[in-house]
Amino acid sequence: MKNNRRDFFKKIGVGTAGIGLASTIPFTSCASASTEEAKTDEQFLQIGDDIAIAETSQGKVRGYIINGVYTYLGIPYGADTSGKNRFMPPQKPEPWTEVKPTIWWGNTAPQIMDNRYANVDYSFADHWNYDDLSEDCLRLNVWTPATADGKKRPVMLWLHGGGFTNGNAVEQDGYHGENFAKKGDVVFVSINHRLGPLGFTDLSGVGGEKYTDSGNVSQLDIIAALEWVRDNISNFGGDSGNITIMGQSGGGAKVTCTMAMPASAGLVHKGVALSGSMLIANEQSYSQKLGQYVMETAGLTPATLDQLQDLSWRAYIDVANEALARMRKENPQPGFRGGFGPVADGVHVPKGEFFTETASHAATMPLMICTTFHEWNPTRTSPELEKIDIPGVVEKIKERFGDQSEAIVAAYQKDFPSASPSDIWAMVLSNRQNAVKAANAKSTQSAPVYLAWFGWEPNLYSGRMKAFHCIDICFWYANTDRMYTHTGGGSRPRTLSNEMSTSLISFMKTGDPNGSKLPSWPKYSAENGETMILNDQSDVKNKPDGTGLASLPA
Repeated sequence: MKNNRRDFFKKIGVGTAGIGLASTIPFTSCASASTEEAKTDEQFLQIGDDIAIAETSQGKVRGYIINGVYTYLGIPYGADTSGKNRFMPPQKPEPWTEVKPTIWWGNTAPQIMDNRYANVDYSFADHWNYDDLSEDCLRLNVWTPATADGKKRPVMLWLHGGGFTNGNAVEQDGYHGENFAKKGDVVFVSINHRLGPLGFTDLSGVGGEKYTDSGNVSQLDIIAALEWVRDNISNFGGDSGNITIMGQSGGGAKVTCTMAMPASAGLVHKGVALSGSMLIANEQSYSQKLGQYVMETAGLTPATLDQLQDLSWRAYIDVANEALARMRKENPQPGFRGGFGPVADGVHVPKGEFFTETASHAATMPLMICTTFHEWNPTRTSPELEKIDIPGVVEKIKERFGDQSEAIVAAYQKDFPSASPSDIWAMVLSNRQNAVKAANAKSTQSAPVYLAWFGWEPNLYSGRMKAFHCIDICFWYANTDRMYTHTGGGSRPRTLSNEMSTSLISFMKTGDPNGSKLPSWPKYSAENGETMILNDQSDVKNKPDGTGLASLPA
């Protein structure tokens, strides 16, 4: 059974529309494209032997400058994770003596690519695109307005989506850091790290001390990248004392997990979780049983377990996914929990619910959470489903909600009386239950949490795309013209993007998103449920879907 992205979307309670991919076509800032074009028609790319040289702790790197932004792609922050390094904590890369050209994306972490482009509509809208797959994938990208100029710019570290099994740092145009770095005078970093069975196979139960960390090496990769930022980002004009981590979907879950990890103390200062968060990791009794099934599926014993390090990555993933299918059959988890993901080992990842320890280091980290109205929109590529009526919606959701379905639909109709039946369907499937749970947990700590709900809809695909999973990313990063297949481009999305990206930059700098043309954004409280509704006309509402959320099973 494939542990794919859509399964993860359902697991974390948000939904899916395809995830796309970044291109390297140069664009001027979407907030001021026409102004920039009017100013100059001069050469906007500089690349050469002596251009954009920067120091790192392993050696010098050479990037390029585009539209005034220094760009470095594929910088190693860890060694090759294949062979004897498979299932092991990340190691530092070997130093180099020559200047390393870092002008192209690093390898994508191994994952199943079969039929990735099978749906032409998703491929068009989301720009699926991947570079070479390799276990030598611990690479990062940096966009910065200047290098080693003595300034201390806030730093953003982006964690890509794709559940815990798919994706990469540049899979979508909206992930590109050029416009955001330029607009905010900030440093933008994005990373690749191990995924799926290669990142989360817990062999500690059968392999002993050697494999004690194996269930969380993907999360340890993220820590290693943060350590690289701490040690090197001043050479790229950044402030190692002001790091915000931000991710979407699976990346949002990585954000809340990383914030809760003891090793993130001093490495992370703020978090932003979009369309995904997690409050509890897999129990180790589950992950160790899955690790045992992996060993048995491979026909190995504890004495021969090291042979797993000799398999090709594809052969290993196939073995692991076969073991996962057995695990799901023999040891089913409630809902969509389980699979290869972070493990609550009590060492690297805490046991129990994250954010419940008010004195923990994460208590001082402000958090922003945002989801979209129609994350899991069934009508996006199926126009015939737009004709559904309310009884049809009730019937459609019975597989998930059973006898409660009729009451749930009625509750959402009460919150949104003008919504069409297909909108109600999408909003029930895309409910904010997990986001609100995360906000409630975080609100018990000293640092504030801010909650948003993105409702802006593009005029694309005859209006059926709606406020789908992933659409808001490019708004936060000032990329609505670059990610035109999500937004259509132009002034309408650009206006909202300017407000949202300004708020995000303010949050990075101060821990408070206020300072843009958005309405005053209050801190979230469990009592009032303050939520910023992001749209052409944004507004703050208390518990905007309170009746619907109250109708859902706990």
